[in-house]
Order: sequence, then structure tokens, then C-alpha cells
Amino acid sequence: MEEKVATNSKNVSLPMSRVRLIMKSSPDVSCINQDALFLTTKATELFVQHLALSSYKNGSGKDTNTLSYSNLANAAEETETFQFLTDILPKKILARDYLKSLEEMEKDDDNL
Repeated sequence: MEEKVATNSKNVSLPMSRVRLIMKSSPDVSCINQDALFLTTKATELFVQHLALSSYKNGSGKDTNTLSYSNLANAAEETETFQFLTDILPKKILARDYLKSLEEMEKDDDNL
């Protein structure tokens, strides 16, 4: 006996209209099946929850019961599963440190 899951917005927290808009922004997507939209929305929701929980458990916010950007950036850098997010969640650096690294890169380029 098959049990069909209701594909309504009560089963997800993310707005399905926003997920549809993001999916439609791809030139490869012409039409979106309602079931595919629901599953993509639910999978995105579960992924964000997993990222947040992993970042919280490995972060420094346990004492204050908070999750910060640096916790997310550290999880992206240190956890193999999340390394594809390092470009989206880079570690914050001070402007002077960035300028210093740019100068060093220019010196390296000049030495070649």
C-alpha cells in the first residue's frame, strides 16, 4: 500500500515560490514539476538545518547559545562535506591583512 505525501506548503518552512524563482533563474530549466519543487525545497531545508547544526556543534557559540557567521565559515573550511561553500562563506579578514596579502602576491608576480 503506497502512502502519498501531501505536497503543500505546510510541510516545508521555506517559501516554495522563492525556490521556484531560483530554479527558474537557470537557463536549463524550462518547467518545474510540483513534486520536484516540493522535494527541492525540502532538501534545501534539510541541508540548511544540517549546516547550522554542524556549525553550532563545532563552533564557539555553545556557551552563549548562538550561531555566528564565523561558525558557518569555519564549518565550510574545516568539514569536507561543506568545502564547496568556501567561496560563498569565506572567513572574514581585516582590510589591512587583505591589502598585505595583495602586496605579497604582487611581489611574487614581479619575481617571476
